[in-house]
Amino acid sequence: MLLALVAQSENETNFRLADAAPRGVDVQIVRPAWTRGLLGPDDAALSRLDVLPTLDGIEPGIWEVGRLEAEGIPVLNKLRALLATHDKLQTSRVLTGAGVPHPRTLHLVTAGEEVALDPPVVVKPRFGSWGQDVALCSDRRQLADTLEGLSERPWFRRQGVLVQELVAPLGHDLRIVVAAGGVVGAVRRRAADGEWRTNVALGAERQTVAPPPQALELALAAAAAADTDLVGIDLLPTRDGAWTVIELNGAVEFTDEYSLGRDVFSAAMEGLVAAARAPEPRPLAALA
Repeated sequence: MLLALVAQSENETNFRLADAAPRGVDVQIVRPAWTRGLLGPDDAALSRLDVLPTLDGIEPGIWEVGRLEAEGIPVLNKLRALLATHDKLQTSRVLTGAGVPHPRTLHLVTAGEEVALDPPVVVKPRFGSWGQDVALCSDRRQLADTLEGLSERPWFRRQGVLVQELVAPLGHDLRIVVAAGGVVGAVRRRAADGEWRTNVALGAERQTVAPPPQALELALAAAAAADTDLVGIDLLPTRDGAWTVIELNGAVEFTDEYSLGRDVFSAAMEGLVAAARAPEPRPLAALA
């Protein structure tokens, strides 16, 4: 069996996933344009396309992913899953529709639109990552100034901007990795001193964690709602001891620190290969 890991980037996570393939499975990291004619009926693809560094969409290759689906090739992280995880407006719609706790989110196409949310709020790109251009606005003057300042960004002109109710920062969040309907990894991310965002790119520290049952249940529900096969679920704790799903990452990167009792890469690949070979729907189950 050939499993094509369809990606524009040969990053460390993609290499580790390829190295962790079960016996008898050949994993190749393949650019989307190279998939034509590569895969046969006994093969499969795992799409690992990310958002663009310019924050105005998804990396080139989504139509190749759709073509593989149309040709009947088993595809993990189908096109609809990429859209549900990378387009944060679609993420909000999917999670809200499934009853998964998620902050109320508005989409603005111009800086001067009325915002039907009372501050504090978070302003973020529709296709964002790494914490870039994400701002916390404590009052309406700060919100107006932030929207005006971002309005000249190319991503704003193409995709508009999201305004989201604030989940009060407690200095840390939880990222859970779900593969083929099972939890395979997790870390706590603690924000850097003086920083409210928990992105590692902004200095956050990864810490080992035993995820609480409620967080595991929410992560599985979010992964199922977005119809994903490999996804990172970001959850924020609330002051009343609950959790809310804040974002999904359809090209999640992870490290050995995410391992929960067994190697996270081996656990992920074992589940993904089984999913690619199984035609019937898979039950959701968190790994112990």
